[in-house]
Amino acid sequence: MRDHTHGESDGAAGAPPEVWTGSATNRFQWLLALVGAACLALGIELAVDSMWTSGIAALAMSVVGCIAAGLLILFGTLAFVHVAVKVDKECLEVRCGHIGLPRRRIPLSHVVGAEFAQAVSPRQWGGWGYRSRPDVGTAVVVRRGEGLVLSLWEGLTFTVTVDNAEAAVRIIRDRLPMAGSPAA
Repeated sequence: MRDHTHGESDGAAGAPPEVWTGSATNRFQWLLALVGAACLALGIELAVDSMWTSGIAALAMSVVGCIAAGLLILFGTLAFVHVAVKVDKECLEVRCGHIGLPRRRIPLSHVVGAEFAQAVSPRQWGGWGYRSRPDVGTAVVVRRGEGLVLSLWEGLTFTVTVDNAEAAVRIIRDRLPMAGSPAA
């Protein structure tokens, strides 16, 4: 799925749009969300209609376990089914899930450089979601494929998988405080 920028195809030759937006979606994680919903439903079913004879403690532990596992799986997967990226004149903003949480704003004044990554993989970062590696940086990985890699002033990177990442890289490079001069 490609989400092209607002104004990308305008007649203004070479002028970057005011706001670039992009997104990426992972349809496979909907299956994991269904597993979470099934666990939640099982917990509710056990609580409402149980004929357990082994005692109330076993029933309570089963109900609480199923509901807790279902909620964790459901909300954990739904938060990283979709990512939306917005680049304006001052910052890059990443919103995860359909409610936009977790969210990260990176001022462009904190960015040293931007690179296009042809193949970002969940395996590189240890899975899907919001990931952190101490000596490398952080990433939002919702699917395998192209992505945007920001080099930050702290020496770390921020990676996000997003469709049409090449356009985002061009726009970010144009808006960097020291555009055209080598990074110090």
